[in-house]
Amino acid sequence: MAKSLQRLRALIYKETVQILRDRRTLMLFFALPLIELFLFAYAISLTITHLPTAVVDQSLDARSRDFTQALVNSGDFDVTLTLQNEQQVMQAIDAGTVKVGVVIPPDFSAQVQRGEGRVLILLDGSDSFSVESGYNAALSIAQKYSLTLTTEKLASAGVLAAGASAGALPITTFTRLLYNPDLKDLIFILPGLIALIMQIMIVTNSAMSIVREREGGTLEQLLATPARPFEMIIAKLIPGMLVAMLDMLMILGFGVFWFKVPFQGNFLLLAGLSIIFIISGMGLGLVISAVARTQRQAQQLTTVIQLLAMLLTGFIYPRSTMPLWTQIVGDLIPMTYFVRVIRGIMTKGVAMTFLWTDSLTLLVYAAIALGIAAAVSKKRLD
Repeated sequence: MAKSLQRLRALIYKETVQILRDRRTLMLFFALPLIELFLFAYAISLTITHLPTAVVDQSLDARSRDFTQALVNSGDFDVTLTLQNEQQVMQAIDAGTVKVGVVIPPDFSAQVQRGEGRVLILLDGSDSFSVESGYNAALSIAQKYSLTLTTEKLASAGVLAAGASAGALPITTFTRLLYNPDLKDLIFILPGLIALIMQIMIVTNSAMSIVREREGGTLEQLLATPARPFEMIIAKLIPGMLVAMLDMLMILGFGVFWFKVPFQGNFLLLAGLSIIFIISGMGLGLVISAVARTQRQAQQLTTVIQLLAMLLTGFIYPRSTMPLWTQIVGDLIPMTYFVRVIRGIMTKGVAMTFLWTDSLTLLVYAAIALGIAAAVSKKRLD
């Protein structure tokens, strides 16, 4: 036991010195996450507003102008073109000049009087976020406009008492948005972004470790020592885990103090579960490192995993709408479980009572990944 600890201390010292000497990689390890964080915070938005819009007003009356103004006043649409027909709108959307087209028919005012007003909304289907934002905004504006007209019509007919408002209608709904009342994208993105950045850095760097030593010839020296495969894995794990934790604290600090993203939960709970996630991610990387023969192969495997992580772990797209086989593939990636953990702690402030299944899965995942990495790290070069 004493000799094993002695070997382990020597290996950990060797890995630590190797990490500190590679200053360029160490600088990238801390700089790239910050660059990605600032890019997501300032350049990427999931809620699209001020969509460039083309309007075809064939009615040219007060009702049509009121409806167009309602679109503009919402802040979701900017009328940048006034065209003559639907065909011109299609051409403008094809050219990318506008994202939305609004076609108001010639008898719009008469239709409104009959309660049958119809407006054609054309959306650029090549941009999913613009489609979703434009569709929801147009639907909401049309409903509000219709409610206003209905109220005016009832008032003019004497159905509503003097001074009555839309609130006197039979049904009134009240909506309360939990956890993110201002609909800030970064509150939704930051927890998942931390998980994504950490997985990219952890898996990529640990996947290169053994392969780099194999190609550099230093693996021969390790194989000549009495160190066992599991001791080599643990020695690579501990220094990398400490660097990853510092990296995560830096990203989290910028998110909370610079971008003012609220942190609702227990920091120590998040730190403990983050360690398990880091171990599981490094275990996955070490499996790749032990299986791959060259750094090129390791890069190709990690690229595939990162692509799957962005699409299948719930980082942006909800997993509940995915087919079963894609959910199964996502279950093989540790980030799937950590996204739910970090969102639960940061955004909702939930306790371990609601996170124990994902936490236990990460723990089992880490144990299996490290076991596989140790098993495939044979004490030979080929």
